[in-house]
Amino acid sequence: MVEKLNTEKFDELLKGDKPVVCDFYATWCGPCKMLAPVMDAVSETYADRAVFVKVDVDENPQLAARYGIMSIPLVAVFKDGEEKAKSLGYMSKTEAEKFVSDNV
Repeated sequence: MVEKLNTEKFDELLKGDKPVVCDFYATWCGPCKMLAPVMDAVSETYADRAVFVKVDVDENPQLAARYGIMSIPLVAVFKDGEEKAKSLGYMSKTEAEKFVSDNV
């Protein structure tokens, strides 16, 4: 359910009607690998309320710089094109569901 995006697709998605939940990650990041299945599970639960995507910060450094991402994994929620909330580090499924529920 979580679609991998580049900068152009990300910018297009921010113009949409639904909130965007974005997992900023890197392929070499252990906690990012642990978070991926959690975000997949949460995306299935909240698919009707938000769009779930992930962005590789190594492949899209300009996007990481735009949002000041210095550490990963970082999950950010965007509404109306603006960052509304973010969570740094690994989250359990329960924590991730609460974060998404509270912010979408």
